[in-house]
Parts: sequence; structure tokens; C-alpha cells
Amino acid sequence: MSGADGADPRPTPPRMSTVDLRGLTVSAQGLGCMGMSEWYGQADWDESVATIRRGVELGVTFLDTANVYGDGHNEVLVGRAVHGRRDQVQLATKFGIDRSGGDGSRALRGDRAYVKRACDASLLRLGVETIDLYYLHRPAQNAEIEETIGAMSELVAEGKVRHLGLSEVDEDLLRRAHAVHPIAAVQSEYSIWSREPEQLAPVMRELGVALVPYSPLGRGFLTGTVRRSELGPQDFRSSNPRFTGEAGRSNEAIAAAVGSVAVRLGVPAAQVALAWVHSQAARLGIPVVPIPGTKRVRWLEQNVGALDVELDQEALAELESLSDRVVGARYWPRGGGSTAFACTAELTAVGYVSSRSVNEAGTSPGKAASREEADVRPARTTAGRPGVSRRPRA
Repeated sequence: MSGADGADPRPTPPRMSTVDLRGLTVSAQGLGCMGMSEWYGQADWDESVATIRRGVELGVTFLDTANVYGDGHNEVLVGRAVHGRRDQVQLATKFGIDRSGGDGSRALRGDRAYVKRACDASLLRLGVETIDLYYLHRPAQNAEIEETIGAMSELVAEGKVRHLGLSEVDEDLLRRAHAVHPIAAVQSEYSIWSREPEQLAPVMRELGVALVPYSPLGRGFLTGTVRRSELGPQDFRSSNPRFTGEAGRSNEAIAAAVGSVAVRLGVPAAQVALAWVHSQAARLGIPVVPIPGTKRVRWLEQNVGALDVELDQEALAELESLSDRVVGARYWPRGGGSTAFACTAELTAVGYVSSRSVNEAGTSPGKAASREEADVRPARTTAGRPGVSRRPRA
């Protein structure tokens, strides 16, 4: 699209830097693709493909999907979007959540035969010969971690996978997995209001493992523009503990606090939330590569703008304690929500949520003991805004 004078009206994006994940070079910010297939309301194939391709143009080349998203639909979509662009992108996908018996009977699998079949099926759907980063989506219920990682390491030896990752694990599982084969990254929910992975940071630093945060915008809540009453039945947030009832009303104060920082800096709240996640890499001492999800080009472009935002000490201080004010667990316990994607019981098993941190109302603090952002925020340009510190471009 061009303006009247023939110039591109879109703001010049920041030059994308890269991050090393144990030999895998990825863009400093990735793209979560789950919402392009399900869980976040109606999706559009053509616009989703356009979003991925616009991301590649902007240097957002680290693409995240999973075999469970849309029962394979998402991998097919991503594969079509990157056709002819394979050498420009880094593909990450996941396995381990078996929905073949229905969402009410999900099984967490990691047996060797399943691992091998799951990889072959993902390669077919993606239309590629090799997966760059292959994650175990959740700790398995039917196999020890050594069996699962052993099978994944065979995939590396066979040339089907380049690097291995885990999602939502504790220190014991990470150490045991790493003893079988080096782990490049752990993917976990991490944001201003979900900071549980910080407990794992010391061992990740010791082992040289990166953090790949999903839902860095708190599933859109931290943008301050989610209208909870308008979330439809196809949007799993309509029954998420942090979005509903008194918890949702209480958590609006957290979004308002992020918004206050954004107003002072003259940038969208989404960019403040993402800039905060990026800023934690130095403090934690590990690579941090967030993968905010969206299915719209305009939100993708806005998210990329976060790479140009550097939060000052005042902003960091204001944001630091917000997770202590969170009401509501990240997910309902199994059976507690009709569209829940994961369950608190599974997270309890790996130590991310203690049974004491979830009360009868299903609430837990943001720093409880131990997949896609909503495209619901209005676009705002940040070009030429005073009062915001911009990172120097490489």
C-alpha cells in the first residue's frame, strides 16, 4: 500500500536483532500462531497467512505452532504461509497433548512410538523436511522424561529435528531431560502478571537454556482493551479464571497500571508489556525470546514496535509488583472451564502451581509457588512520540 505521494505510509519498523538458542539463531521476537486456528474466536485463513508473511518481511522469523492447535490446522496454515520462504524462518512446533479422545479426555503422551509418529505427522503438515525446534508440549503422563527425550534425540540423529525444547517443566524434569540431550529452550507463560518461570531461571542459566515466553501480553488483558463481556463462546478467555467475575474486575487495575506507564511514555500498553518481558533477559541472565500471538497484520506491526522501546527505571519500578496483585489462576482445574486449553492439575504436577495457591474460587497469586495474544487493542502509531526512550538500532 502506498500513500498519495507513492511512499509507504507504514512506520519504519525497528531492525530486528537475533538471539542464539544453543546454536539456533532466531529473531529477537517471534510470532505465536495458535490463535490463527482456534481458542481466540473467529480466525481468517488469508489474513493469518498475510500476518505471517508480513512478519517475515519485518524480520519476525521465529514462528511457533503445535500439532494440537486446531488438530493440525495450524501447522498446515504455517506451512502454507512459509512455502518458498523456508530458508528465511525458524519453525518451532510441539507435541504431547493428545486430543483424539476429545477435549474432556486429553492425554499427555511421551512414549517413544507416539513421539516418532507425531514428528512425522508434523513434518507432513508443515511441508518441510526438518523442524528447527521441537518441544514436548507438557510433561507426559505415560512415559518417563528419559524415554521421551531419548526418542526426540533420535529425531535429531535422523535429521528430522535440529533442536529440542520443553514447555511448562520444573527443575527436576529439566535436569533429567538435559542429561539425555541438550535442551535449547523452555517455553512457558511469562509476563508482567505471570512470573512463575523466574523460579526456574537459575538452573536454565546453569544449563544454557533460553526462555521462550508465550502469552507475554497476558492473553491481551495487559493491553487494557479487552472487553470481557464481549468475549464469545469460541474464545477460551470467556471462561478463564483471570478474566471472569470478581477476579476479572480486580485485575483491571493491573491493566490500568500498565496503561498509565504507556500514557507517560507515549506508546501503546502492548509495547510496554512486551518491552518489560524483553528487559528481563539481563536480570535473569538467560536469553528471553517472547512469542506474542496475533492473527492481524496491524497488531503484529504494533508488537514489533516494542523492540524500539526501552523502559526507564520509573516504569520498571511501577511494573515490578503488579504480579503480586493478580487474582485468578492461569487455567481452570480439569473440568472447570468448558474451553480450557491446559489445566491447573497438570501445572501442579510439574510444580508451577501449588495446591495451596488455588482456593475454592480458583484464584491464585501471580507469583504462585511452584499461546496467543488477543488482537483486541486499537492501533496506535508511536512515531515521533515525545517522552519515550528508544533503543538505538543496530
